[in-house]
Order: sequence, then C-alpha cells, then structure tokens
Amino acid sequence: MKGAFSMNALELNTVVLSDNKKEMIILDQTLLPNTIKYLTLSKAKDIWEAIYMLRVRGAPAIGVAAAYGIYIVSSQLETENMDEFCENFKRQKSYLASSRPTAVNLFWALNRMEKVLNENREELTVNQMKERLRQEADAIRQEDIAISRNIGKFGFKLLKHGDGILTHCNAGTLATAKYGTALAPVYIALEKGWNDLHVFCDETRPLLQGARLTAFEMQTAGVDTTLICDDMASITMKRGKVNIVFVGCDRVASNGDFANKIGTSGVAILAKYYNIPFYVCAPSSTIDMSLKSGDEIVIEERPAEEVTEMWYKKRMAPKGIKVCNPAFDVTNHELITGIITEKGIAHAPFSEAFKRLGIT
Repeated sequence: MKGAFSMNALELNTVVLSDNKKEMIILDQTLLPNTIKYLTLSKAKDIWEAIYMLRVRGAPAIGVAAAYGIYIVSSQLETENMDEFCENFKRQKSYLASSRPTAVNLFWALNRMEKVLNENREELTVNQMKERLRQEADAIRQEDIAISRNIGKFGFKLLKHGDGILTHCNAGTLATAKYGTALAPVYIALEKGWNDLHVFCDETRPLLQGARLTAFEMQTAGVDTTLICDDMASITMKRGKVNIVFVGCDRVASNGDFANKIGTSGVAILAKYYNIPFYVCAPSSTIDMSLKSGDEIVIEERPAEEVTEMWYKKRMAPKGIKVCNPAFDVTNHELITGIITEKGIAHAPFSEAFKRLGIT
C-alpha cells in the first residue's frame, strides 16, 4: 500500500542537539506511528531511560544519542579542575554504557568521546574541553549521515527494477541520523526516480518495529509496501515475491557472525533455503574485530511484559507463565551473501574482507 501521510519520515530528526547546546532532542519512537512527539533530555537518568526503553533506537542513532548524552551530562559539572571533570566523565560514561549491552555503537561512541578527552586533557581548559566534546558529538552525527548514504549507494547497485525487498525490524532513517542502513538503498532508488520497488516489512515481534516504524517510513516515502507477520516470511519467499533481503545489525564479529533483532537468523535461514541474496547493512563502527565469533556477543534480555501484555488491551498469556525474551539473535556468517559497509561490500571470508576495506 502506498502512503497516505502528508509528510516523509526523512523529514524527522531522530537525535539532535538543542539550540542552547545543553539538551538533546529525540523523536520518541515508542509512540510511532500514531503520534509524533519530541522529548527534550538533559538528565543522565532520562537519557539512560530513553535508550533502554527504545525511545531512541537503532545502533547508529544510539551512538549519536550516546555522544550527545555524555557531552551534555559531563558538561553540567561546574568546575575548573580537569581531574575532577575527567572523573565525572568516566562515571557518567559507565552509567550510560549500561543501558543497552548488545549495541556496539553505544560503546563505540562513548569510547570515541573519551579518547577526545584523554588526548586533550593536558592542553585544554575545562570549558574548552566541553566545547571540544560538543564538536566531536556533532561530527559523529554528520558522519553517520554520510555513512548511511554510502551504504545506500552500494546497496542500490544490487537492485533491479521491480525487485521485492524483505527487511526485518527497522534499519531506516529512524534508526540513524538520516537514511538508515537497510532502507538506505531504497531511499537512493527513490532519488533516482525508481518507483517500482516493493518492500515487505516483517512486523518484528514483540516490539513491532517493522509494523510501527519500517511500514511507517516506507509508506510516508511513497514506496509500495506490504506488512507481514514474522512467520509469513517463508510463504512470501516461496511465492517468489522476494528478490533480495536487506537487514541492519547491532554488532558484527570479525568472522561475519552478526547480532540483529530477534528473528533475523530465521529470515537468513529461509533466504538461504530459497536461494535469495541476504545482505547485512553495517556501518564499520558496528564491526567489532575483537570478537572472534558471534558466540562472544552479549544478548540483551528484555522484560517479560513486552511479550505478555504490551500492545494488548488485556493480558494475552496466563499469569505466571515463563517468558524468554531475548532482544537479539546471532546469525551465522555462512548464511550471509555479503555485508554492505560505507567502505564497500565484504564477502566471505569476512575477516580478510574487512581488513581489505580498512576495517581493523
């Protein structure tokens, strides 16, 4: 179904710094698609909660939020003592890092900000350091836009007119500063006047990021879009509707194993069976070369209520029932056709391909 919305999701800012440079403004994605509401955050506990509760979500967007977040909360300390400022920075960094254990961009952004702190602490005053941290956070956001666009350009080259694209969860503009990763090739295609692509959105239980966010994005962009339940992916592929699969990711190991929203590995298995190309769209910042395989990726466990009660007028499972609710699963590298980064497309063996692309 093509969109009936008067706006385009690309017009929405997921994470920005306020004009006064003291607050972060995020789009509350838990309210989409019915309500577009922005939250202004300045307290560490509110920023932590926004990341944990998925008000801001998607690995790249979390990285931008973390960069702005650590700048904002560390800058609130009124001191001229650099040692005191640095100690406070590290405390705040540890606190924010505890919000989402699987999202490598969270740690990547916080570590990058800390590197700026360590490299300049002997030369700058505290006030100068605060400004330098703001500049770095702004740079992370601007780089994310360029990275997503480059991923889109590489992914676009894999498309043919009339292709059916299946995607899982949401890795579009709402998951990044702009464009997205898995949906970036579609946005590039639209810029080039392609109006004949068809996107199939897995609803993505239990938090319905595909139904609430990806379907919203694609519909507002005017893309021919069909929403399917997660367990309908197989029959959709069997009917010949899907020509290619694009998914995002939250962390990639050096061998190409990757973590993405729960259910992604099942999609990869189906694509392999039906001989459909399966591509992972991954900024190089999500590739963790310190991990030998996906077995080392920590998987976040979410509250049981997300499965038993959320989205329902009444509880839909018996009280006391045991619930397993991992937020992510790990897809084996053998199921992947390629990993699309902003530097190029990596093919197996992935550890060697990453090095050729300059990812270390």
